[in-house]
Amino acid sequence: MITLDSARLKMRPWEQRDATFVFDMYSRWDVQRFLGHAPEVMQTLGEAERLTKRLGQVDDPLLGYWAVELADGTVVGTVMLQRIRLSGTAAQSNEIEIGWHFHPDYWGHGYAVEAASRVLKHAFDSQVNRVIAVTLEGNTPSERLCQRIGMKNLGRTSRYYDAEYTLFEATR
Repeated sequence: MITLDSARLKMRPWEQRDATFVFDMYSRWDVQRFLGHAPEVMQTLGEAERLTKRLGQVDDPLLGYWAVELADGTVVGTVMLQRIRLSGTAAQSNEIEIGWHFHPDYWGHGYAVEAASRVLKHAFDSQVNRVIAVTLEGNTPSERLCQRIGMKNLGRTSRYYDAEYTLFEATR
């Protein structure tokens, strides 16, 4: 997995040393409440260690789950490009989804917009023609972020993850 840089941020592969941050972020209801149609907070550091290991194992020059860190090395969240799962199947589609999760201590600083913009640029530089995002109803901050990075609201869909979402797209 490659490392990406922006003006204030570095997006790098997750490492096992990040597990404590992963646990702190995903054990918070305000982070988890919009993740999937049956969100649950992370309960143990062991869960975080397993997730951190899985996120760091992506071996694809396009796709990945990046740890987003400040210049001083402080990890503030994650941004991702992944193949999205179609409803009614366990298989992933060929469609590319962008997403992000940030620790509440770092909300409101523009880090998610900056990181997502950089990852979206990476996708388009890699000749991807279309990137999508899905948000659960009520996730206004993510909907605004989609719009701020140039994504168009396509309305409601049940095409992905066996639930109803608002679908956004950006095209090259």
